[in-house]
Amino acid sequence: MSASAYMMEGEEEARRLDMKTVPKTVQEHALWAGLKPGMRVADLGCGSGKTSYYLNKLAQPGGETLGIDNAKQRIDYAENHYQDEGLSFVQKDIRQDLGDLGQFDFVWVRFVLEYYRSGSFDIVKNVTNILKPEGILCLADLDYNCLTHFGLPERLESAVTGMMTMLEKKADFDPYVGRKLYSFLYDLGYREIDVHLTPHHLIFGELSETDAFNWTLKVKSNVVKSVCRFDQYEGGYDEFFNEFRTAFEDPRRFTYTPVILCRGKKPV
Repeated sequence: MSASAYMMEGEEEARRLDMKTVPKTVQEHALWAGLKPGMRVADLGCGSGKTSYYLNKLAQPGGETLGIDNAKQRIDYAENHYQDEGLSFVQKDIRQDLGDLGQFDFVWVRFVLEYYRSGSFDIVKNVTNILKPEGILCLADLDYNCLTHFGLPERLESAVTGMMTMLEKKADFDPYVGRKLYSFLYDLGYREIDVHLTPHHLIFGELSETDAFNWTLKVKSNVVKSVCRFDQYEGGYDEFFNEFRTAFEDPRRFTYTPVILCRGKKPV
């Protein structure tokens, strides 16, 4: 897997991101972080554009929002599905120089750093350059990602744990990046740092259409198939997937994942 590859890339990725984004939650978190009308906002790793659209609503009147993603297909999706006064999108790799984008009052990095385990701090350091002094940076990501379940068969739980370990090693994925966000801002000298923790995945009872679609695509990822071994299963990945689908559709199953948000002001 190349260093620039996104492990969830696929034809339905923009739709998956769109379906799982809850506007009310995005806006509640952004208000907690300090987004106010009149701000110039950067949404880094904007995906389908849905998050950018609802951040832009909070920046009005007088504000503007730029959604940034490294995939042309997701920028195309965003431009086709989300249009609003003050809202625009650009294709750019957030690991590269962003100076041509100008300066922002509020920078939002949500569910991005988990895909760059070895370079997550460098990304935060890089995006700090486009933030105005006293501007707000909000990082949001998952912790213990995809690893907290109850009610799965022992063999399946062992396979899921092994799968996440292999993704760490071979796909540069970080299931534990949420707990690191505070230290990133602390080490960069941010002021007035605050942290908020809340459930992201909270799944019990009958499986919703959104959760079924989201988790099925996670497990069907080409990267999962290519880097993970399923030695517990004679039938390999296919047998693993069938057991996962059966167990995940069981209403007795309980799954949760915490999302950690960390905000701070850039030092002068």
